[in-house]
Amino acid sequence: MTDDSIRALWRTMTDGWADGDAARFASVFAEDVDFVNVRGEALVGRRAVETGHAQLFATAYLGTTLSAEVTLIRRLAPDLSLVHATSEIAPAGVKTHAQAVVRHTGEPTIAAFHNMIPKGPTA
Repeated sequence: MTDDSIRALWRTMTDGWADGDAARFASVFAEDVDFVNVRGEALVGRRAVETGHAQLFATAYLGTTLSAEVTLIRRLAPDLSLVHATSEIAPAGVKTHAQAVVRHTGEPTIAAFHNMIPKGPTA
């Protein structure tokens, strides 16, 4: 797995968000992902991530875009990487910081994801 293939996961997320396509957005997550959203709600599984984002894309974030930057990739094991990413939802101005574990056995997927809205600057 290359760093580019990890960054491609976030490009797929941003493309799915821009199109309001919750299935595409969620496609980067493992079937059994543990996902914590910015409200601290725990979602288990890709389907839950897709369902939650479909609701967002149809309401509060209808017509918005997501930009994302992967700021850290640290190999934890031959098949796992820790990833940090910052993002912004426009035009809402919501900035987030996420920490993720990417599993790269076979097709790379995000196995764990914790997203939050920082209270101060992110580095």
